[in-house]
Amino acid sequence: MRLVSPKWTQRIAVGVLGAATLATLLILLFIIVFVLEKGLRTICWNFLFTDPQDMGRAGGIFPTLIGTLLLPLLALAVALPLGVGTAVYLTEYTREGRLTRIIRFGTDCLAGIPSIIFGLFGFIFFVTILKMGWCLLAGGLTLAIMILPTIIRTTEEAIRAVPYSYREVSFSLGATRWATVVKVVLPNALPGIVTGVMLSIGRCIGETAAVIFTAGQALHLPHSVFDSVRTMSVHFYILAREGISAKNAYGTAAVLIISILLLNVTTYWLMHRFIGRRT
Repeated sequence: MRLVSPKWTQRIAVGVLGAATLATLLILLFIIVFVLEKGLRTICWNFLFTDPQDMGRAGGIFPTLIGTLLLPLLALAVALPLGVGTAVYLTEYTREGRLTRIIRFGTDCLAGIPSIIFGLFGFIFFVTILKMGWCLLAGGLTLAIMILPTIIRTTEEAIRAVPYSYREVSFSLGATRWATVVKVVLPNALPGIVTGVMLSIGRCIGETAAVIFTAGQALHLPHSVFDSVRTMSVHFYILAREGISAKNAYGTAAVLIISILLLNVTTYWLMHRFIGRRT
């Protein structure tokens, strides 16, 4: 005998899911408003475009802005071709078998490794063994390894979501498999690939442990990839942990949040504009 009718079960399920969604949005809004309310009053022209002074107690965050920009770009320059290439190979050029299962299992395990382990690996391999020292290149390569599983898995799922009929039409017109991948599959999988890239950029920008171990904490502009850099997340962590300046710490956090929001909005706007032109 049914105690609850299917109609009420449906209503309860919708209510629970709606409440979970609302709670998630409220938590997100609370964090953003809390940080911005304390940090926006610090942001000004001098704060954004001057160098830190007295260990960050005075001055601005300009070198950390540059470091936050360069490290993710370097990491993506390495990880994006490798990740997309691996995903294309797994989905378009191999059949499901032991090799593909091993590769997927390896990428899933790599995605679950704590970031501090990546930092320790980068410190031992890039900084110590290869004698790069704490520098932009060591930090970028470490972050590239860290975000590689995310790019592979999101790109693979995006490619699998493209209907196979698209490929069949391309093959029927005489296109090669590579031409089909470049002209048909990847453009239609672009939204999923962009999602993976955005997740990877967000992880790079917010990373602290791996960056401290490999890129260092220098408070000056880098002149080459072998110079040490400090990102905004590392700068915020040091200011807050050492109690150097709560005001500048909140200001740095506010700039970091605003930068991520602007980056996401701009990227998705460009992506939808590209998709609109194709359709």
